[in-house]
Amino acid sequence: MITCVVEYVIDPRKIDAFERFARRWMDLVQRHGGTHHGYFLPAEGASDRALALFSFPSLAAYEEYRTLFGVDPDFVAADRIRDESDCVLRYERTFMRPLLPGDLG
Repeated sequence: MITCVVEYVIDPRKIDAFERFARRWMDLVQRHGGTHHGYFLPAEGASDRALALFSFPSLAAYEEYRTLFGVDPDFVAADRIRDESDCVLRYERTFMRPLLPGDLG
């Protein structure tokens, strides 16, 4: 399993647009073989940071999902929310290998 951690710097004045964007991507990940662990939005402290975590069974499965970017109409529509609203100022993806409670021992 591989988990993608996406760190966002967002425009806090456009949190509603970011939430629309996030809801679309959660659905897309789930529909295309991944498990979305959610978006984590500002609550207290820094108001311009957000995180997303989602997993795929393998890097190959993630790469197959990525082939839909810019091609599949649902993916294009999800990105259009981000692009037209400018709710995301920048983001960075990191891939991690989870160690889960079931992996103990």
